[in-house]
Amino acid sequence: MATKVAKCKVKRQKGYLYFVDKKGDVSCAKMARGKKKGGKPKKVCKVGVKKEKGYLYFVDKQGDVSMAKMVRGGKKKKSKKSKKRRKR
Repeated sequence: MATKVAKCKVKRQKGYLYFVDKKGDVSCAKMARGKKKGGKPKKVCKVGVKKEKGYLYFVDKQGDVSMAKMVRGGKKKKSKKSKKRRKR
């Protein structure tokens, strides 16, 4: 499950995407609809969250910044040794 990292209490507007940017702050951008393109992101709340590798950071329903461990799935890649053996 997710754990809260910082409290912001961001009030969301309809038609905007809220996310945690590279600097760890909460930003929002207008969502693209049909032929209309989306807008440029603007900062909503300066938090400065230090991000850890392997975790997903997002704005939860309460408007706070939360983090959850990323689930890595999918097909496993074959090793180089097995690829070399197939060429023979």
